[in-house]
Amino acid sequence: MKKKRKWLCMLLALLIFVSSAPVALAKENNAEDQDSILAPYFVVESSDSSVVCFPLKGTDVTVNINGMIAETYVIQTYANEGKTPINAKYVFPASTDVTVHGMTMQIGNQMVTAQIKEREEANQKFEQAKSEGKSASLLEEQRPNVFTMDVANIMPGDIARIELHYTQLITPCEGTYEFVFPTVVGPRYMSASEDASDDHNHFVGTPYLPDGKTPDQTYNITVNLSTGVPITELTCKSHEINVVKSTEASALVTLSNPEKFAGNRDFILNYRLTGDEIQSGLLLSKGNGENYFMLTVQPPEHFEPEDIARREYIFVLDVSGSMNGYPLDTAKVLIRDLVSNLREADSFNLILFSGSSVQMSKKSVPATEENIKKALNLIDKQEGYGGTSLTPALEDAIAIPSKHNIARSIVVITDGYVSGEQNAFDIINDNMDKANFFSFGIGNAVNEYLIKGIATAGLGESFIVTDAEDAIATADRFRTYIQSPLLSDIQITYDGFDVYDVEPSVPSTLFAQKPIVLFGKWKGEPKGTITITGKKGKEDYIQEIKAENVTAYEKGDAVRYLWARMRLERLMDYGYSKDDPSVKEEVTQIGLDYGIMTPYTSFVAVVEEIRNPEGESTDVNQPLPLPLQVSNLSVGGGYRAYSEPGEIVLIAAFIGAMLIGGMRHRKRRNIIA
Repeated sequence: MKKKRKWLCMLLALLIFVSSAPVALAKENNAEDQDSILAPYFVVESSDSSVVCFPLKGTDVTVNINGMIAETYVIQTYANEGKTPINAKYVFPASTDVTVHGMTMQIGNQMVTAQIKEREEANQKFEQAKSEGKSASLLEEQRPNVFTMDVANIMPGDIARIELHYTQLITPCEGTYEFVFPTVVGPRYMSASEDASDDHNHFVGTPYLPDGKTPDQTYNITVNLSTGVPITELTCKSHEINVVKSTEASALVTLSNPEKFAGNRDFILNYRLTGDEIQSGLLLSKGNGENYFMLTVQPPEHFEPEDIARREYIFVLDVSGSMNGYPLDTAKVLIRDLVSNLREADSFNLILFSGSSVQMSKKSVPATEENIKKALNLIDKQEGYGGTSLTPALEDAIAIPSKHNIARSIVVITDGYVSGEQNAFDIINDNMDKANFFSFGIGNAVNEYLIKGIATAGLGESFIVTDAEDAIATADRFRTYIQSPLLSDIQITYDGFDVYDVEPSVPSTLFAQKPIVLFGKWKGEPKGTITITGKKGKEDYIQEIKAENVTAYEKGDAVRYLWARMRLERLMDYGYSKDDPSVKEEVTQIGLDYGIMTPYTSFVAVVEEIRNPEGESTDVNQPLPLPLQVSNLSVGGGYRAYSEPGEIVLIAAFIGAMLIGGMRHRKRRNIIA
C-alpha cells in the first residue's frame, strides 16, 4: 500500500510538472533563449490567440534566363495580423552560387532601397532602428546557401514586402541545363566541436513544424526562358508546370498548382537545346573602372581509353535520422547499383555514419560477388537514426590503407543536413593527394553547399538524386565519368590578350562533359588568342579562341557580379582559413565594392519614420516546414510545444498511463518469475 501511494505521489508531481512546463516554454520566445538552444526543435502551433506569429503570406519568384546567366527576383510578403508590434526572423535558402546584389523593403507606400554595409555595422544600424521604433530589415548570409531576414517594428495591420535580386550561372552537363530554386533550409546537426558562439551558426536553432505540416502561404514561380536556339526538351521533376512557348527558343514556365505548393522542396527545371548548343566562346563587358570577360570552353566528347586503371571506391553512406524513410530507401537503391556494377579488378569499402561510424572492413576488399553481397546485407539493415557526424567518417575513409597504382575515389552519399561544412572541406583539402571526392545529395531539399563543396574541393563531381528512378540513371552517369575522364593536364594561355584576376583556377582533370567557364578582367583592346591544351587519353588536345573582333557590351553587370562570386568562392567557400585576417579583409572589401552579400557584408534597410514610439514589441522566430519526405527524426534539439490546456492534460495522461502500465508489467513479471 505504501509503495502504491509513493507511485501515485510521483505520478501526481509529474503531472503537475508536465502541465506547467509547456506553458513556461511557450513564454520563452526570445532570441537569447534560441541562441542557448542552438539546435532545431519542433513548434506545435496552437489556436491560442496569445501565441504571436508573423506569417509569410506569399513568395513570388521571377527568373529571367538568357543563355547561361539567370537573374532572379524574389518578393516575400509578410503580414502582422496580431495586435502588437512584431520583430521577426526568417531563415531561407538560395543556390550556393548566387550573387545577391539588391534588396528593397516596402511597408505601406514607403519604399526603401537597402544599403550594403559591413556585417557588424549593418547589425548595429538595424538594432538602433529597432530600439528607436523604426521599421527596418536586415539580410545576412550564414552560409553561401543560407540567409536570414530580420524585420523590426512591423505594426499591427502592416504588410511588408521584401524584394531580393540575385544573379547566377547555369552550367550545362551532358547537354542538359538544370536550374534549381531552393525553397526551404533543411535542419542541421551541429557537433559539440563546433563554435556555438559564432553568429553564422545561430540559424541552426531554427524551429520546425512537425513532419507533414506546412505553413499557410502561396508560392509562385515564373521562369522566362530565352536560349537563342530551339528548345527540344523542357521538364520539371519536382513540380507540375505549365509551359507556353512564344517561339522555338523561348518559353514561359509557371507552376500548375501554386496554391498546393508550400515551399517544402526544391524547384528543379531541366532543359535541352538542339544541335551543338554549347559553343566555346568569349563574352566581353566594359565597366566604369574595370572590364570583365567570361570564357566558355567546350570539352571534347567522352571516349573509352584503352586501359582503364584499377580503382578503389570507398562509399561513405549517411544513415542518420534525417535520412530515415524515403531518403535512405533512395540511397540504398543508389549504392546497391553502384556496388553491384563494380569491375572484379576494382576494390571497395563501406562506411556507415550517423552519430558514429561503422566500417565494413579494415581494408578495402575485391569487388567479388561474396563481398558485394556482404555490403548489401549491411546496407539493407539500416533504418536511419541519430545525429550526422560526417567529419569522423571522412577521416576513417582516408585512413583506410591504400595500395600503389590504384586510383582511389571516396564517394559521400548524404542529404547534407550538417552545419560543420567547413570542417569537411578542410579535411578534403588536406588530403587531396590521397583521393578524388565525389558526392551524391539525396532528397528534395539537400544542403547544396556541402554536396557541391565536397566535389569542388575534392576535384570530383557532385550529383543530386531525388528518387529511386533517378538513382539508377545517376549511378550510370557516375560510372561514365569516373571510368572515362575527358581531359587531363589542362592548361589555358592568353597570347596577346591582356588578362588578370582570372577565376576560378583550371581543373587538372575534367570528368563531366560540361564546359569550363572562366571569369576575369582585361585591359586595353580585345585581341590575341586564347589557347586550351590538354591530354585526351594518349592524344594531345588543343583548342583556340580568337579574342579580336569580339564586341564588348557597355553594360555587363551580370559578368561583373559573376566574377565577384567566383573570387569569393575561391577565398571562402571550399577551403580557407577563418583565422586569416587578410581573407576577411579582402572578402569584406569585395562585398562593399560590388554591393553584394558576403559572410562579412549585409543589406540593411530602415524607414526613418518612428512608427513604434512605445518600443514594446514581440520577438518571433518563424518555424520552417520540414523538407518533403524528411521525417521528424531529423530534428534532434529540444522539443518546444505551444499547447492548449486540453493538450497538456492529454500529454500528462499519456505519460501517466505509461508509468502505471510499467507498474502493472513489473508486478506481472514478478508473478511469472
